[in-house]
Amino acid sequence: MPAKPLQVVVVGGSLGGLFAGIVFKRLGHAVRIFERNPTPLLHDQGAGIVAGGDAQAFFSKYDRTRHPIAVPSKLRHYLDKDGNQIHREHTTQQMTSWDLLYHLLRANFDGVQSEYCELPPSASGDGSGSYEYGHLVHGVRDRGDGKVEVDFEDRAGNKSSQSVDMLIGSDGASSTLRKILLPDVKREYAGYVAWRGTVPENEVSKAAKEAFVEKFAFYHSEGVQILSYTIPGKHGSLEVGKRLVNYVWYCNYPQDSDEYKELMTDSDGHHHHTTLPVGKMRNEIWEQQKEYARRILPPQFAEIVEKTKQPFIQAITDVLSPRNSFFDGKVLLIGDAVAGFRPHTAASTSQAAFDALMLDELMSGKIDNDEWQEKTMGYAREIQRRGVEMGQRSQFGHHPLSR
Repeated sequence: MPAKPLQVVVVGGSLGGLFAGIVFKRLGHAVRIFERNPTPLLHDQGAGIVAGGDAQAFFSKYDRTRHPIAVPSKLRHYLDKDGNQIHREHTTQQMTSWDLLYHLLRANFDGVQSEYCELPPSASGDGSGSYEYGHLVHGVRDRGDGKVEVDFEDRAGNKSSQSVDMLIGSDGASSTLRKILLPDVKREYAGYVAWRGTVPENEVSKAAKEAFVEKFAFYHSEGVQILSYTIPGKHGSLEVGKRLVNYVWYCNYPQDSDEYKELMTDSDGHHHHTTLPVGKMRNEIWEQQKEYARRILPPQFAEIVEKTKQPFIQAITDVLSPRNSFFDGKVLLIGDAVAGFRPHTAASTSQAAFDALMLDELMSGKIDNDEWQEKTMGYAREIQRRGVEMGQRSQFGHHPLSR
């Protein structure tokens, strides 16, 4: 433990904030995570995640539960409209779920018990960690004495401030902290959405299992892409038959169209800008989409759409901050708060993990702030650019395996 632990606040309590919080705690510092959600646990939307190399590296280094995190995908293949395989690549990738990673990280950071894993032992040298939900950050300013002042409101509505040594912004693509620091940086809709959902592995047909189980499957046609892979099931189960078949289906909707406005209006009449959450989709909208799936998708994909009980919608957006370090490095942005990648890259979780791994190097003195910025901003710019190219080709261009 350092002679004088740093006081650190992390804004945002999803995966990226937990990555950062664990790094600082393991280095012996005192960490508070401020999460704006009003409940003690964030609730899973049912999202699958590709566990890239940086995410795997983070869990290998920091996860004391030693719980397996992924289902292997051993084949990447493409289907035509009739469901026949037209291309295959023998590539192994690791597929996981948001909820499994979240509960493993909470077990490591603040000892939250769950049915996902056993709690890991603490170790000498660890700092402290608290996860404080219902906390909203309203302002930040440089005190001029090596610290920054953070203004926030707690879940009881009490307004307060804290002097901290480091402030980390990991509050997503619509980051409040980024808006405070860089109010001109805007998150822009890209012209299409992702329909998302999961189906229990034991509820899909033999043909669908052959297409999707432990495989990364794709179908492309004009203006449409759908993909699917197997992820851990309830409470992170990796047992065959108890896992989930996860899919992402991209469809185009012009921003000013009536169709898009209807799509993002929930069953209570509320309009959503970025995500239509689980349980809020209007029945008539979902019935129309299932009928559309039957008309245009390969039968295996149409089947898993049809069998989805809890669909949700994610609007695809772009945002890229011009910088991620402020107040002489005392305030840093990481993950989606820096660059909101399009999901085609399968890299958002890996970006957050990479940024946290680089935080470890920065705080351990292996690199300086300039090097940290160069590495993390270089990653953000390159993957963000690549995601835009992939999305534009998929939705508005011609994919070479389009059928």
